Amino acid sequence: METQEKTKWVLDPAHSEILFKVKHLMITNVKGEFRTFSAEAFADGTDFSSADVNVTIDALSVFTNNDDRDAHLRSADFFDVENNKTITFKSLALNRVDDGEFELTGLLTIRGIAKKVTLDVEFGGINKDPWGNKKAGFSLEGKISRKDWNLNWNAALEAGGVLVGDEVKISAEVQFTQQA
Repeated sequence: METQEKTKWVLDPAHSEILFKVKHLMITNVKGEFRTFSAEAFADGTDFSSADVNVTIDALSVFTNNDDRDAHLRSADFFDVENNKTITFKSLALNRVDDGEFELTGLLTIRGIAKKVTLDVEFGGINKDPWGNKKAGFSLEGKISRKDWNLNWNAALEAGGVLVGDEVKISAEVQFTQQA
């Protein structure tokens, strides 16, 4: 039985983003992003239904449009970038839910702690850019509890509740380029 070699797809960072939202003061969401990351997927040609996906995020690249908050997120209270330079995701399974919709389960490692997470994935399709490169697009969404990765820092509010919510909403728009 002949096994087909997997097709390698590499992230196009100019057309991709990883975003997150967390409740602040229990009344509004604060948005952030990671500005430096890479990813690759190994698929059966253009069939991503059994693809292996690996993502590496530079934890230092966290950006929330507030220098003091960004510095705090990089500190030992949160990402501890001095000791944990990267955040990684390694897929375990990609399950088709519906036409063009999947659930991606994998190990998310933050601060050296690996936990299983599942993200909803919408396949945007495949198209060629003006230079003939084959591209594949995906939208991802999910929720995690930051406490699962010992991101426990918080402050109590005078009126009750906490400064930073536990639930982190993750969303990503990613575009991959097929490698020759």
